[in-house]
Amino acid sequence: MIKTPWIEPQWPVASNVHALSTIRQGGVSQPPWESLNLGDHVNDAPRHVAENRRRLKHLAGLPHEPQWLTQVHGCTVLDAAELHLSLSCEADAVYSNTANTLCAVMTADCLPVLFVDQDGKEVAAAHAGWRGLAGGVLEQTVGRFAAAPQTLLAWLGPAIGPSSFEVGADVRETFLAWNRDCEAAFAAHGEGHWLADIYQLARLRLRKAGVTAIYGGDYCTYSDAERFYSYRRDGETGRMATLIWFNT
Repeated sequence: MIKTPWIEPQWPVASNVHALSTIRQGGVSQPPWESLNLGDHVNDAPRHVAENRRRLKHLAGLPHEPQWLTQVHGCTVLDAAELHLSLSCEADAVYSNTANTLCAVMTADCLPVLFVDQDGKEVAAAHAGWRGLAGGVLEQTVGRFAAAPQTLLAWLGPAIGPSSFEVGADVRETFLAWNRDCEAAFAAHGEGHWLADIYQLARLRLRKAGVTAIYGGDYCTYSDAERFYSYRRDGETGRMATLIWFNT
């Protein structure tokens, strides 16, 4: 078994901040969820998901198992310390200013984005598919921080790459209606179809929100089947997790 089945962000955060994004290797799930599937909503055997989550907690030294969101491709941001009070946990981002409180999202092509302030006292994780990205989930997450946007760092985790993310004209027009600068993030790909660069779109929205220290954004879940799950590539598949927390 792989000892560290995850990617660690390369960004200049405070030493008390911990973050990772899992890959698909190192677990017990069988095809088509092979192998470290962390999603309990994708028809995988519950005992396999439970064992995968146990392995992640043990290997990564998590302070506790994450309380997972019910992601709905929206813009709601919840406080991690209050998740246990929520009846549904329907949200696509989670924020914390409490030590040893995990923020986590799941993905399999959509973009996971981690946030932290420069002092390591506030963190957040967001799940940004194109709908959430266009709707403002990243801006809503930035708005939860007491720290000024200019003092935040963001890391873009593994998502579908710009050579694989085909969308229709409606998606392109949605982003262009927000800002014409988004035109550079789309390349024509046949009549009425475009290849979209979700990383570039995220960077544009983050910069407009005042966040300029942006890292990551150099993966492709679709083309790297060995490391990543991809819903668009495989249909029935597992989910990876991207997490962040801080110690005192």
